[in-house]
Parts: sequence; structure tokens; C-alpha cells
Amino acid sequence: MRRTFLIATFSDGDRLVKAVETVRSYNFSVYDVYSPYPVHGLDEAMGLRRTRLPWITLLVGAFGTTLALTFQFYTSVLDWPLNVGGKPDNSTLAWVPICFELTVLLGGLSIFFALLVRARLYPGKKEQLAAEGVTNDTFALVLRKKDSAFDMKYARELLEQSGADEVKVREAEL
Repeated sequence: MRRTFLIATFSDGDRLVKAVETVRSYNFSVYDVYSPYPVHGLDEAMGLRRTRLPWITLLVGAFGTTLALTFQFYTSVLDWPLNVGGKPDNSTLAWVPICFELTVLLGGLSIFFALLVRARLYPGKKEQLAAEGVTNDTFALVLRKKDSAFDMKYARELLEQSGADEVKVREAEL
């Protein structure tokens, strides 16, 4: 499905942040912002919520701990109990390193795969850059035309007044 985008490029991160604030103050929704490096204050200007990826890591890490404890309890107490020097079968202190390692492993893998799914990155995906140089030295602000109420001319004027170096209309599948 082809979509219409309005792409404004900037040579400075501060002008980009000001443009995002201006565009949002006039009730335009920002589709995406491209930057060659992190820009302080850009997340707040875009109105982004905090990510939920740490919660996924916490839940999967807790599952890893539970899995490690359950497996070690099953093997040591129920399936193959060994009498080693009269020690109890349930020696949970010896299980701490395994629980820690499995928690870290599953937590790390879960955040990696959750990020790939959330960012829609998959093997063989063709790259689509919003503007020339966004991975080098150019900042880009992308607005998406969702319906007929989107005033392309007014949005273009706002972006040009905000200090955009160039404003282009592009039809693509970003």
C-alpha cells in the first residue's frame, strides 16, 4: 500500500527539535524522525512514551529463574536424588549461579528479539531511507498524510518556517 509522506530535512539537531515542537503544537502527528546521532530532548518533543521493553526483560528473566529452579529441583530431588555426604537433596544455594545465568541469558535474548519485532527488522528487509544522508549528517522529520483533512500546503509552510533545508513530498512504503 502506497502512502504519502512529507519529508523535511535539517542540518542541525536543535532546529529539528524546534520543528517537531512546532508541528506538534499545530496538531500534526509526527510519523518518524531520523537522526545520525541521539539528540537531547527529541523524545520529549515527539511525545514518545517510555518503552515497555524492560518489562518484557523482567518477565522473561523471572521465567528463566523459575525454569532453572524447577529443573534443578526436579533433577536433584525427584528424578535422580544422590546422597552425597549426607547433605540434603534440596541445596538451593548451589543453584544460584545457574539461576542467575539463565535469567541473564533469557532476559538478553528476549529484549533482542522483542526489539527486532517492534522495529519490524527481519532478514532480507530492504532498507528505505527517508532522505539522502540521514545515516551520515542529515536530520529528517517525516509527516504522514493519513486523510484528506491533512493540509499538505500548510504543513510545508510550517516546516519551512521552522528552518527546514528542504521539504519534499514522497510516496513510498516506509
